[in-house]
Amino acid sequence: MDKGPIGVFDSGYGGLTVLGEIQQLMPEYDYLYLGDNARAPYGTRSFEVVYEFTLQAVRRLFEMGCPLVILACNTASAKALRTIQQCDLPEIDPNRRVLGVIRPTTEIAGTLTRNGHVGIFATQGTILSHTYDIEIGKLHPGVRVTGQACPMWVPLIENKEYDSPGVDYFVKKYIDQLLSRDPDIDTIILGCTHYPLLLSKLRQFCPSHIRLVPQGEYVANSLKDYLHRHPEMEQRITRGGNNRYLTTEHPLNFNENATVFLGRNVQAEHVTL
Repeated sequence: MDKGPIGVFDSGYGGLTVLGEIQQLMPEYDYLYLGDNARAPYGTRSFEVVYEFTLQAVRRLFEMGCPLVILACNTASAKALRTIQQCDLPEIDPNRRVLGVIRPTTEIAGTLTRNGHVGIFATQGTILSHTYDIEIGKLHPGVRVTGQACPMWVPLIENKEYDSPGVDYFVKKYIDQLLSRDPDIDTIILGCTHYPLLLSKLRQFCPSHIRLVPQGEYVANSLKDYLHRHPEMEQRITRGGNNRYLTTEHPLNFNENATVFLGRNVQAEHVTL
């Protein structure tokens, strides 16, 4: 079978926070990142549109040699992953794999909460899918899950307002709305890969006893474990420590914004889907 890099897909920049954690844990592999920035955000789009866009991206990453693709986007993971895994992969190539970011997070949710009350901050699309509620319910019966859509956060982050006084109102607003529905929440999962950029603001306005959980570390650990359990896939990943970045937007825009999410400069290439 052909060998190639690990593909990482996101609707925009947020998946770079996951990619950064994966690269830090497993720097030996090659990675190919694809951001559909021209059509972002996905959070308010319908299930059908998110599925169509995500499948286009997965196909493109497969065409570019990726044997394994990570959907580093919660909305895509919630609205498209299962259909792609069950319906499309057997037809496209049953020897390739597509994984998401929600399962690794839900697997550890029950071990993080002390009292069984978990909150989710996510896009509207992820919240309406109820994917977190369903998956945590399967894995950790008895844990109460309360989701809060945060539609203003991604636009603010992508406009580099994540650390400005202007974002304070919307951070406090969604925290208050979530805790008004379940004051006993002691753990909040950041169910969007953009949200780690708001951590300083979230810590400022969240009660100090609440644990805030970004996904990147858990997704990276889960991927490492997956490759360990599936040596036939691990052997298909090329090793050279090379990182390549693709965007459906103008590469100069991507390069400038990607620096914020990754903490280093990148040189992206334009791609069409």
